[in-house]
Parts: sequence; structure tokens; C-alpha cells
Amino acid sequence: MVRVPGEPKRRRLPATLFRRSEKKGNEMALYEHLLIARQDISAQQVDALATHLKTIVEGEGGRIEKQEYWGLRGLAYRIKKNRKGHYVLLNINAPSSAVIELERQLKINEDVLRYLTVKVDAFDVSSNKNRREDKPEGKPEAETEETAQ
Repeated sequence: MVRVPGEPKRRRLPATLFRRSEKKGNEMALYEHLLIARQDISAQQVDALATHLKTIVEGEGGRIEKQEYWGLRGLAYRIKKNRKGHYVLLNINAPSSAVIELERQLKINEDVLRYLTVKVDAFDVSSNKNRREDKPEGKPEAETEETAQ
């Protein structure tokens, strides 16, 4: 860089201003993580997969706040020749390094069709049971089954 005559000398800022603090890398954030596993595996294998993911997150210094198994659901379109998938929701409180390692492990696993991790400000308190209660008003399912028989 060429200095023009009469221009004041530029001062260098201390390098400590540009260094990342040690605490910055260990900050915990909240994430909602949804994964879809293949339809061919059993619910017990899906639970084992979720347990494996829990050990990965805990090894990186985070924790799983809540784990929900939503069951075998139909997909909107075929993914790797699968029409259905096992859905699992994880609420994660962990540093970003734990989520990076979690996603790296999921890329390797052949049983996982898709996954999505979203950083949130607070966890949603609704559960799968509450979603069933949010159905539009009408005849209860028990009455419809009796009339069908």
C-alpha cells in the first residue's frame, strides 16, 4: 500500500481484538433436529439410532432435551425408493461443533433418508399428542369406525 505524502501514518490495531475468545466456541444454542429413517428398519432400530445420536451430542458437550418418535408416516414423494419413513424429532441444547459432528455422522448412515437441523430461540412445547387434538372439529374417530362396520 502506498502512502501519500502528508497523510498520517496508519496505526495497527492490537491482534487481541481479532482473536476469538475461548468461550465463544463453547456457547450453547438450541436446535430442533428432524430426521427421517428408512421404512425397512424397525422402531427399535430407529430408537437405537436416536440413542447413538444422543451419545454423539453428549460427547461434544451438549444434551438432548427431548426426543419424540412420530412413527412411520407417508412421504410427499419417493426418496431413495421409499414411500414411507420413520420420523424422529430431537430438541438439542449443544454447541455448534456438536451439530456439525451429528450431521457428519448422519451423512454416513445409510438408514437416514433426510435430516434437517434448525436453530431456534426457544423449543416448541407442543407434542405429537397435541397435534392430534388440533384436528378440525367433527365426528370422533370411534364413531366413524362403528358406522363403517
